[in-house]
Amino acid sequence: MGGDPTAAHPVATGSGTPEVSRAANRVVSELERMIVTGELLPGQPIRQELMAERLGVSRLPVREGLRQLTSEGLVKHQHNVGYTVARLDQSEFDQIYLMRAALEREVLAVLPRFDDAALDEISRLRDLVEDAADTADILEMRLRNQEFHFAVFERSPLSLVVAELRRLWNLAMPYHAAYLYDAEVRARVCAEHDDMVDALAAGDNELLIELMNVHRKGGETSTGVMLGKNPPDSAHRRPDRSRTR
Repeated sequence: MGGDPTAAHPVATGSGTPEVSRAANRVVSELERMIVTGELLPGQPIRQELMAERLGVSRLPVREGLRQLTSEGLVKHQHNVGYTVARLDQSEFDQIYLMRAALEREVLAVLPRFDDAALDEISRLRDLVEDAADTADILEMRLRNQEFHFAVFERSPLSLVVAELRRLWNLAMPYHAAYLYDAEVRARVCAEHDDMVDALAAGDNELLIELMNVHRKGGETSTGVMLGKNPPDSAHRRPDRSRTR
């Protein structure tokens, strides 16, 4: 259910030709992948001619794809400068997490009860995150972590809200690599995933929301420190799980 965190979406092109539309979708998918995985870094220029050569397309679908990503906030355009990967400031980062907190609560509150097959799939994805954490494969851990969470989110009936959540996650994704180099942080992330799987098995959506709040705050705090923000004392306080025991 999680799917590719950089899953493609249709691009509305000015040319109206199916060929350009398909090529623009390829451009969007590849650029999203490069940004999310850190191959393109925040603030880095995106050269249209190089991207066209890499994908074997003309510059027209590259421009269309860049316009789409600009509208989504992943890319910025400046006159006489061109396109660059968007760089978040502290205020923008805080707003992303403010929106995530509100939307994730709504998505998790209406989750249906997971059956055995769904729990097996979630557990499998959790194990993939742990495998990557154990080997300190940071890129793999980031991708599998997002896959784990969206395998949960996408079981919610609020599909439009989930689509907006994916956009918000992708905006912040390039900033999440640095704090995962800390082995203690990786262990904490995996332990919190274990708690979430237990809450899903118990059908306790309220506890799941509490756990996700703590989980999200840990990532927000760690990344915020890199942007110069002081962490709150309660950032990593885990909720009481006694009612599910």
